[in-house]
Amino acid sequence: MDGSQLLQLVASGLVTGSIYALVALGFTVIFKSTDAINFAQGEWVMAGGMIGAFLHASFGLAPLLLLPVCAAAVALIGLVSERLAIHPLKAPTPMLLTLITIAVAITTRAAITLVLGKAPAGLPSFSGSENVAVFGATLPPQALWVFGITLLVMIGTHYFFQRSLLGRAMRAAAADREAAGLVGINVSRMAMWSFVIAAAIGAVAGLIITPLTLTSVNAGLMLGFKGFSAAMLGGLGNLHGALLGGLVLGLLESLSAGLLSSQFKDAVAFVVLLVVLFLRPAGLLGRASTERA
Repeated sequence: MDGSQLLQLVASGLVTGSIYALVALGFTVIFKSTDAINFAQGEWVMAGGMIGAFLHASFGLAPLLLLPVCAAAVALIGLVSERLAIHPLKAPTPMLLTLITIAVAITTRAAITLVLGKAPAGLPSFSGSENVAVFGATLPPQALWVFGITLLVMIGTHYFFQRSLLGRAMRAAAADREAAGLVGINVSRMAMWSFVIAAAIGAVAGLIITPLTLTSVNAGLMLGFKGFSAAMLGGLGNLHGALLGGLVLGLLESLSAGLLSSQFKDAVAFVVLLVVLFLRPAGLLGRASTERA
């Protein structure tokens, strides 16, 4: 394998890793505010792609216009899921919340299947179809959108949690629910907002990946697992860790497929998760008892 082929593998891995980073970010947002793992995140990614493909095919909406529309639609799914499945509970534990998200995932997938069907769906590129050369690698133009949108979402989410009043309140609610309640923070509402934001992020991830690969109701499970693996690799609850974990996982997948065999591609996430759990459960950027970034 020559240098140009290796560079192509790295570029492809970074594109895939950017998607994993966005999915991991959704896990991180909910974990930062509830200490729960949201196993519905992958289904929200799938929902974003499926809804976007449906709206484009039915009404001819431009892919860029679909970004806010699909983000709002899936955010509504997240809101309804939280209000119906979690809000009625009194002081639920993180373990109970995690189990409930499995039910939310199953329900979301069933609803999308019922309304939009099982057939694979796709979207055109956000801008053109002619490949572009980037530092010697050849990439579809959609890959540049993936990089750019991922970066913007990451920066926006970091600013939200570090600088905004709502973001700080969400972090406080996760750190100590009782203390947060005593100082006037509505803990239940913080959980609601975390589901809304994570669902919107999932929709964006699903929408920007659909022009690169077809989506279907079966896509959410694997995307969710790989996003979770990326979040664990980087440090669950760490925003920078979500980005790092996603990019590293994408690179490992691409290099294993190119240097070994494509049959190993999907197994990489499983191996990474096992290695992290055994050797460094806190992840690359996490600490055992840490204030989350």
